Amino acid sequence: MKSSSNLISGGVIAKIRNMILRAELKPGHRLIEDAFTKELGVGRTPVREALLLLQGEGFVARDQRGWEVRGLKGRDLKAVFEARAAIESECACLAARKLTPKARSTLTRLVQRMEPVLLGDRTELHRLNDTFHLSIVQAADSELLSQFYERTMAHYWALGATIIINDEQAKRAHQQHRDLLEVLLNGNEEEAGRLSRAHVQSTQDIMEAFIQAVEHFDTISGISSMEAQRGDRWHGFGPESY
Repeated sequence: MKSSSNLISGGVIAKIRNMILRAELKPGHRLIEDAFTKELGVGRTPVREALLLLQGEGFVARDQRGWEVRGLKGRDLKAVFEARAAIESECACLAARKLTPKARSTLTRLVQRMEPVLLGDRTELHRLNDTFHLSIVQAADSELLSQFYERTMAHYWALGATIIINDEQAKRAHQQHRDLLEVLLNGNEEEAGRLSRAHVQSTQDIMEAFIQAVEHFDTISGISSMEAQRGDRWHGFGPESY
C-alpha cells in the first residue's frame, strides 16, 4: 500500500504534468515552488519531488535561475517518433499473437466507424484513431509496454503542434489502419510490426514536412496552421492524430 506522502507526491506530479500537457504552463514558463505549494495546498517537499520526477520525464528543466517548462525542439521530434514506432510495432506483434475475440471485435468496429467520418467530423475521427491505437497496445497484454506507451504518448502530446493534413493523406492513413487490422486478424506478427512502424513513420513524415514549411519557429509547441498552397481541402489537428 502506498504511503500518504507517496500519494500526495503522485497527485502533485499528475497535476503539474496535466497543466503542461494542456498548455496552461507553456515552454519557458518559470516554475516557482512556493506558488505550487499555495495553489495545490501541499508542502515544498512533494513539489520538489514532483519537479525532479518531471525532469526525468523530460517535461521540465532546471538552470541557475530555477525550474522551467522544457520546450521540445525540432530535434526532439525524431526521438519521440522513434520511441513511438518501437513501442507500437512491438505491441502490434504481440497483439497479433494474443488477439482475443473481444479485441478482434473492438478493432474491427473502430476501423468501420472511421469510414463515415473520414472526410467529415475530424474530432470524432481523432477520437476513434486514438482508441484504435490504444486498443492495439491493450491487446498486446504487456503492462510494461503499456507504461512505456503512456509515457511516450505524453511527450507526443506535449509536442503541441498544429499540423496540416489533406484529404488524400487522411485516406492513406485510414487505408493503413485497414491493412494493419487485416494482418492482426490473421495473426501475422511480423507483418503487423512492419505495418505499424510504417504507419508511425508516415505521420512523422507529414509532421516534419509541415514543420520545415513553417518559418521562424523556436519550439514545436505553438506552431500555427498554414494556409493551403493548392486547391486541396486541408485540415489542421494536433499530433495525437494518426
